[in-house]
Amino acid sequence: MNVVVSPEALLAEAAPTIAESVRLGMPQLSLSGLSESWLLKDLGHRHWMLLARLAGRPVPDFRDVDGAPVYAAFCALSVKDADFAALGENDRLTIVSDISRVSRTQSASRHRLSVAGKPVGEVELVSAFVRRANGGGNHSVARVALDAFPPPATPRMGGLAALAADLRAGRRARHFGFDLHAAEIRTSAAFEIDPCPAQDFNGAGFLYFSSFVGFIDRAEWHFDGRRAARAVTLARDVFFHGNIDPGERLRVRWLAARRGEGRLVHRCLLERAGDGARLAEAFTLRAV
Repeated sequence: MNVVVSPEALLAEAAPTIAESVRLGMPQLSLSGLSESWLLKDLGHRHWMLLARLAGRPVPDFRDVDGAPVYAAFCALSVKDADFAALGENDRLTIVSDISRVSRTQSASRHRLSVAGKPVGEVELVSAFVRRANGGGNHSVARVALDAFPPPATPRMGGLAALAADLRAGRRARHFGFDLHAAEIRTSAAFEIDPCPAQDFNGAGFLYFSSFVGFIDRAEWHFDGRRAARAVTLARDVFFHGNIDPGERLRVRWLAARRGEGRLVHRCLLERAGDGARLAEAFTLRAV
């Protein structure tokens, strides 16, 4: 008996894995090795394409029942075991990426990085499908579930998605060695940033998740950078809570930091300058 398999089914069977190599040059590099900004943008695109494959679609064009566009907004990212300083011009970086659903609205992708077979880091991204409620701006974003996907692989969230949920609910006492239940000091060191629409927002009109990381690095440079001009990321966790519209300013609070044995660890809070709404919380370990 001949069985006819649709192109969509073939795409779904081939998903969800992408393995590619990139020859590193100036766009992919920074003063300290692999550019984290370039890497996150590239992995964000891979996550988006993997979602399309997971849904059995050739391109990631998702819409709700009313035909309004639906986007994958990042809820959390984690960089671990990073050795970005070891990478340089003309190295060939191999990226192996896979994705799975962790709830009705969330998906998690994992990206393993290597050069000549040697691991140089791993990045995990968790996203949720969102739409702008009632045609509003980036303050009125709401989560939405889509039916085009296979059911979650496990009945309960795990890994980074579970960690993000615990932090938002206040169920975790410490992270990166910081006391999360300590009262926030509103007099903590802070400075404001005026994001540039042409540079910091993506094509969907959101302040892009990689821009948040760039602002964290600017805060580090502002408060501590002259002590280590070539600091490089070893590990980083960022948890996203909200967004801003073009023309709005944000504030980066330098909540806590400790330094020793060639390492700098810090915790930052990003908030909307206009109303103080929390946008993201970040924990970073850097080699200095």
